[in-house]
Amino acid sequence: MSKQEFDWSQEKISGFQEDFLHWYYLEKRNLPWRATNDPYAIWISEIMLQQTRVDTVIGYFYRFMEEFPTIDALAQAEEQKLLKVWEGLGYYSRARNLKAAAQQIVALYDGKMPATVEDIRSLKGIGPYTAGAIGSIAFGLPEPAIDGNVMRVVSRLFCIDADIAKASSRPIFDQKMRQIMSESEPGEFNQAFMDLGSSICTPTAPKCEECPIRRYCLAFAENNQTDYPVKSKKAKAKDVYFVAGAIEDDGSFLLTQRAETGLLASMWHFPLREVTKKEYVHLASLWDKAEQPGQLDLIAEELTPDIFPEWPVIWQKRHFGEVTHLFTHLKWHILLFYGVKRQSFEAASGEWVKETAFDTYVFPKPQQKLVAQLKKYQKLDKDF
Repeated sequence: MSKQEFDWSQEKISGFQEDFLHWYYLEKRNLPWRATNDPYAIWISEIMLQQTRVDTVIGYFYRFMEEFPTIDALAQAEEQKLLKVWEGLGYYSRARNLKAAAQQIVALYDGKMPATVEDIRSLKGIGPYTAGAIGSIAFGLPEPAIDGNVMRVVSRLFCIDADIAKASSRPIFDQKMRQIMSESEPGEFNQAFMDLGSSICTPTAPKCEECPIRRYCLAFAENNQTDYPVKSKKAKAKDVYFVAGAIEDDGSFLLTQRAETGLLASMWHFPLREVTKKEYVHLASLWDKAEQPGQLDLIAEELTPDIFPEWPVIWQKRHFGEVTHLFTHLKWHILLFYGVKRQSFEAASGEWVKETAFDTYVFPKPQQKLVAQLKKYQKLDKDF
């Protein structure tokens, strides 16, 4: 690539900005957080949009803003209530960081979002991208908001072969964005990149004939769009195996709460026990083909598999199936067993909860899948 292709003239930059913003104003998505310049609303939307699809976020955004309409309300939120509103979005540290940052804003900035990128960056859970989005959209600061969409578009515009999966590549994209960025409309400019990357300049099948900036795109000119961006593959998630117990006592089920720190902190689920892959495969094989799917009353103590041996529970021999859940670096495999409490016992950090009260507890996604699996077999039992 020649220096002339990489470094645009001011005339070319101005033409690019005009063409791109013209397209954005005609085609921009109608999203609730775009109807305001309120930095709080913009902040909440940007955190929710991390690792989550736009159409999923919209409903959560409305509910969150109704429940916590101000920074002060968020700062005072009770954690279980906050997590319940967030339930289903995943990556729950985002919700906890929001509360911590709101408390910082109340303590240090009189309850108002700070108006400089440096101060915004000082808040818990806010990195360069989110600070750039808030700064540019809410305060008109010429600060790029660089995420995967932006790096993909910019890498194609200039045929940049830096690996976007590496943090060391970010300054390259930051430099190019600052070179071409609109200083008069930085928020709209950043959002134009967001929209283009999500709808036209997509990862595997870019719609170049629909692209409003294709005449500026070096990859389009060289017909090598799909060579960009360069991105190294993530390490394979580690497989972890569990058995789960749906233990019933007169219509109530045992739920256990996780520790206050770590993965899925303070959330609730059926008791889990980590097992080896060998033990998991063995337990999965305990499936009596003679039994019919609906026969939940076929519980025999002599057939009991070794699920939670420390508790006096009679287990259904046949398991209720497997659920899986993928975290960033882990893949959980959970085999669900159903059992009935034989005599009274206490479980650490446990509560017996009526199924009708499940929606008052904060369930992580794996537990939601386990409940759905349990209900599937309850329905089979009723239909049998």
